[in-house]
Amino acid sequence: MSLLQRVERNRRGGEDMAVTTVVPEKIEQPKRAAPLPSRDKLLTDLRLLIQGEVTKAVDSLLDLEEVKDVRARISGMVDKIVSDHEFAVTRDERQTLVEEVVHEITGFGPIEPYLNDESITEVMVNGPKHIYIERKGKIERVDVVFLNDEHVRRIIDRIIAPLGRHIDETSPRVDARLPDGSRVNAVIEPLSLIGPVITVRKFSHTPYTVNDLIRFGTSSAEMFQFLRACVEARLNIFVSGGTGSGKTTALNVISSFIPEDERIITIEDAAELQLNQEHVVTLEARPPNIEGMGEITIRDLLRNAMHMRPERIIVGECRSGEALDMIQAMTTGHDGSLSTGHANTPRDMLRRLETMILMTGYELPLRAIREQIASAVDLIVHTARLKDGSRKIVNITEVYGIDEDEILTQDIFTFQQTAFTDGKVIGELKPTGIRPTFMGAFRANGVELPPGEFGIPPLDPARPGPRGKGRWSSTQAKGAEAARPKLGLGKAVTAGGMIYISSIGPIDLETGVVVNGGIKEQTRQCLANLKTRLEAEGSSLERVVWANWSLRDATEYEAFNEEWAKAFPGDSPVGQGTVMSQAQRREGFRISIGVIAQA
Repeated sequence: MSLLQRVERNRRGGEDMAVTTVVPEKIEQPKRAAPLPSRDKLLTDLRLLIQGEVTKAVDSLLDLEEVKDVRARISGMVDKIVSDHEFAVTRDERQTLVEEVVHEITGFGPIEPYLNDESITEVMVNGPKHIYIERKGKIERVDVVFLNDEHVRRIIDRIIAPLGRHIDETSPRVDARLPDGSRVNAVIEPLSLIGPVITVRKFSHTPYTVNDLIRFGTSSAEMFQFLRACVEARLNIFVSGGTGSGKTTALNVISSFIPEDERIITIEDAAELQLNQEHVVTLEARPPNIEGMGEITIRDLLRNAMHMRPERIIVGECRSGEALDMIQAMTTGHDGSLSTGHANTPRDMLRRLETMILMTGYELPLRAIREQIASAVDLIVHTARLKDGSRKIVNITEVYGIDEDEILTQDIFTFQQTAFTDGKVIGELKPTGIRPTFMGAFRANGVELPPGEFGIPPLDPARPGPRGKGRWSSTQAKGAEAARPKLGLGKAVTAGGMIYISSIGPIDLETGVVVNGGIKEQTRQCLANLKTRLEAEGSSLERVVWANWSLRDATEYEAFNEEWAKAFPGDSPVGQGTVMSQAQRREGFRISIGVIAQA
C-alpha cells in the first residue's frame, strides 16, 4: 500500500476521539534552481561595466560644456549597456546609476551629494566601503560606497590635480582644498592599511558672518562687539581650540573686523580663509615636487611677507617653527596680527607656542622664548566643541606679562554652563570681573566702547591691578586710565627725629611707568626717586643711616652694588637684602629700596 494510516486516541471532555492522519511515505522533492545573483551584486557588476565605458569616453565627456549634455550622453550609455547585457533594472535604479556617473565626471563621485549638502560639515572616507559624515556635530555612517580602492584614488587625483600636487607610494599623503575652499587631506598605502582615506573639512560656499555665528550660539553679539574693538585696537590675537572646534571659522569672522583701508596678507598651508576686504594678498605654501624639490613653507612665506609692506599678517595655523616668525612679526611693528593653533586650553596654547619655537632648532633660553611670547600675544580666544556637538567660544584670555619665567594670563570672559536641556548645552560667555590691562589701548586707537564696557569693571584707583605691557602703560599714561600706581612710590613716616621710607621702586615719576632696562638702570631710577622723596621730607641721601633692598634675582647683587656705591661713595649705610614681593615682581621691578634717615 502506498499510504500509511495512523490512529491516535485522545481523551477530551471524557470522550474518546479518533483522529486519522494521512502521511505520505515519500514525496518527490522539486529540483532547486540555481541561486539568482543578489541585487547588490547585480548593480555592482553593472556599475563596473558603466565605469569601464565611461573611462574610455572620459575625454569626449569632459569636452561637453553643459552638465545637461553630459547627463544626456551618460544616460544613452547606461541604456545601451543595460540593453546589451539584458540587465533588469528599475527606473529608480537606472536614474541612480546615471546620477552616480554624472557625479563621477563632473564632481567627486559618491561623495559629491554630501559635499553639496550645506548641513554637513565633514566627510570622511575610510577606504572604499566606509563613508561617514558629520552633521550638527554628530558623526554618522552613510550607505554609499566606492567600487574599489582604485575608484577612491581617481577621486583623490581629481581633487589634487588642479592644484599641481601629487600622491603616490613615495609621497603617500597630501593636503589640498576644493574649489569652494573646503580643506582636504588624503592618505594612501603604505601609510593607510584600510585603503585610501579622504577627510574633507567643509566650508560654507558663502563665508559665515557674525550674525550666523550668533544664530549658531557660538557667542553673543556683545562678545563679537568686544572682539571687534580688540581688532580695531590692533591687539595680537591667537584663536586656540581642539580639532573641529571652529577655530578657522572664528578666525575668519574675527578677520572681517579689520578695517577696509589696511593691507592684509594671509598665509596658509591650504587657502581656507575667505576675507571680504579689498586689499588682501593670499599666499599658499607649496609642498615639494616628485623629485623632493621646490618646497615653499609657511616660514618662507612669512619671511617674504615682511618685504610686502603688510599692516596685518594672518597665518591660518601655526604648527611648528613658523610660530617663531609669527611672534617676531607681532613684535616688529605688525600689531593686530592673527593666527590659530591646536590646544585644549589658553594656557596649553602658550605651552605649544614654546614647543613650536623650540622646534626651529635655535638654542634659545626658555626665559627669552617666554618673554617674546608674552610681549607678542595679547589675547587668546579659545573655542571648544561641547558635549551636544555645538561649537562655542569658551574663553577670552589676556596675556599681560611674565613673572618668575611664567607667562601671566587672566580670563576676561569665560563660558558658564547653566543647564543641559533636551540634549543642548545652555550657557553664556560672561565677564570674570577682571579689568584687562589693555583698556587704555581702545581710547588710544580711537575705539569707542559702549556704555558699561561689556560688563568689565571700571578702574579702581585703590586697586589698579597688574601693570601690563609697556605699550599699554604708555597709552594709559596719556588718558583717563593713568591712575598713579600705589606700588613703588614709597611711604614716608617721621617719628623720633627719624624718617622711615619704604618700597621705592624703579618708576618714572612723570609717566608712572616702570623704566626699561636691567638692574643697573632700575637701581639708578630707584636712587633718583629716593633722593627726590628724602628732599621732599626735609632730608637727603647723606642722612641715610640704614637701608633695605629687595632684589628680584640675587645674582644681580654685584651689578646693583656698583650703582649703590656711586650714590654712597664713602661709608655706605648699614643695610640688608630681602626677597622681593610677588606684587613688585608682577609690576616688572628688579629692585626696590627702603631706608631710615635722619630728619
